Amino acid sequence: MRALPVLAVALLLFVAPIAGGTSPAGTAADIEAPDAPDDSRAATIDVGGSPVLGPTMAESNTDGLATGSSGAQSTDGTVETASIDEGNLTLRVLSTPPDATPRVGATQRDANLGTALGLSVGEVDAALRTETTLQRIESAEDNAERQRRILAAINEVEQDEVSLDSRQTAAMNAHANGELTDRELLDELVRVAGIAAEYDHRLDLLDEVAEETDGFSSPGRLDELQVQLQVYEGPVRDRALETVRGDTPGAQIHVESSQEAIVLATVDDDEYVREAFRRDRWDRGGGTLSSEAAIDAAIASYPETTALREPDAFGAGSVQRITVPHEFGTLRSFVSGGTEQVFAEHQRIGLDRFPDADTVSTTEDGFNVTVNRSYPGGPVTVTVRDDETDDPVSGVTVTKSVGGGDSEAIGATDANGVVRTLSPTETYRITVIDEPRVAVIDGIQPIETPRLTDDGGS
Repeated sequence: MRALPVLAVALLLFVAPIAGGTSPAGTAADIEAPDAPDDSRAATIDVGGSPVLGPTMAESNTDGLATGSSGAQSTDGTVETASIDEGNLTLRVLSTPPDATPRVGATQRDANLGTALGLSVGEVDAALRTETTLQRIESAEDNAERQRRILAAINEVEQDEVSLDSRQTAAMNAHANGELTDRELLDELVRVAGIAAEYDHRLDLLDEVAEETDGFSSPGRLDELQVQLQVYEGPVRDRALETVRGDTPGAQIHVESSQEAIVLATVDDDEYVREAFRRDRWDRGGGTLSSEAAIDAAIASYPETTALREPDAFGAGSVQRITVPHEFGTLRSFVSGGTEQVFAEHQRIGLDRFPDADTVSTTEDGFNVTVNRSYPGGPVTVTVRDDETDDPVSGVTVTKSVGGGDSEAIGATDANGVVRTLSPTETYRITVIDEPRVAVIDGIQPIETPRLTDDGGS
C-alpha cells in the first residue's frame, strides 16, 4: 500500500488559478433534510496538483485476489481482443444521487500559509502514534505478548477508520447544508486523506512486524481495512498535495456534494481525473463479498468500460477494490459487501479520446470555434482555429459565463488552439476574444451524466 509523506498534507491548498484564468463566481447554499435527499450543491475551486496514476494493464493483476472478464473467449480459454466502437462508448461515472439537483458556484483562492500549516496537526499526530505503536510491539517481553500487541494495534486502526468515516460524512453533510464553504470542505477532505494514508502506512508496517513474529500471521481483516482506508484518499486529493509540493501548476477542481455524497474532478494537462463517494451505497455492517461477486458487480455497473477487459479484485471481507485498466485510462471502483454496489470510484481518462462529449461550433469574426461539451463536472475542451487556414490560433482569451452571469476568463489557448475547463450544471456561454475580434457560442447545455446502470443510468 502507498503511504503519503506525513508533512506533505500540512501544506495543502497553496491555491493557484488555472493558467491565465479564473472560474465563475457565486455559490448557492443548500439545506439538508433527512427525508429530502434531492438537494445538493456543487462548486468549482481553483487548486492544483497532479493525481496519482492507477495501475497500467501490465500492473493490473499484481496484487489482485481474482480477475474476470466480460469479453468473449477463444476455444483455448484466453480472452480475445476486439476493437471498440468509440462512437458508441460510454465511460460511466458514480455521481451524487440521481434525484439531486446540483447547484454551481466557484471560488478562487490564493496561497494561504496559515491555513496550509494548520492542516498538519492530524497527520503529525497519526505519525507519532505509528512510531509509538511499533516501539511498544518491539518492547514486548515474549512472543505471546508481541502477538497481542500487534492485534491491539490493528484493532486501534479499525476504530480510527470508523472515526474517519464519521468525520468525512459530517463534512459532506455540512457542506450540503451550507454550513461549510467549498474551501473548508476541501480542507477537511484532504486532512482526512492525509490521516488515512498514515493509517495505511501503519498497517503496512504492522504486516511486516507480523511476518517477523513466530507463529503469527496477519488477519484477513488487515487487507479489508487497508482497502477501506484507500476510499478516503483518492487521486484528486493527491493532486492537491502535488501542488503543495510545487511539482505542478494550479488547476481547477470541481466539488459537488449532497447528503452523504461527494464528487471531485479536475483536468490535468491531457487527462481528466475524478473521484466520487456515496455513503448511502456502502453498508459498513454488510456481509462478506467474494472477489468474483465484486467483479460481477463492477461489470454490471460499468458494462462499456469493462467489456473485453479483465477487472482485477483486491480486498477481503465486506470491501473489494476493483481495478480496470483500459485504452482510455483507468477505473478503480470500491464495492460494498452489504449492498453489492459500487460506493466509491477513482477515474482517470485521457482527454484526447474522451468519449462522453458532444460538439457544438460556430464560425465568427475569422474564428472557427468548437466546444466539446460534457456532463456536469466533466471536461470541456474549447478549440479555436483560423476560419481561412484552419490553423490553430494560440494566445487568445476564452471566457465562460454560467447561467447568464458575468464572464470569467478560463485561460488562453495553447499552441494547439486549445483551452480546457470543467462543465457547470447550468447553461453556459463560451466567448473567444482577440480584440477587436469576438466569437460567441451561447446556450451551451451540459449533456446527461452517464450514470452507473443501477444508479439511474440508461
